[in-house]
Amino acid sequence: MKIQAIMDRVIIRLDKVQEKSDGGVILTTDTENERNTGIVESIGSDVKSVKVGDHVIFHAFDELPTLNNDPDLVVLRERGLLGVFRDE
Repeated sequence: MKIQAIMDRVIIRLDKVQEKSDGGVILTTDTENERNTGIVESIGSDVKSVKVGDHVIFHAFDELPTLNNDPDLVVLRERGLLGVFRDE
């Protein structure tokens, strides 16, 4: 089932948790609460600053609860976004 954001809401698919460092060291810290970046999957009609497919960073405390049981999917208001990653 696909979910469509409405109004000023943004639905984000969280980035995967990094289990190893670039050097191959296994990371054992609890990073589950630190995931605050992801890819925009859906935007509401009032959202102006991002588009589907943008890689964004957001304030984790602005997340809204979701009804589906997908822990990698978060919903937040557009004002909770902190920035968009750009390749420049």
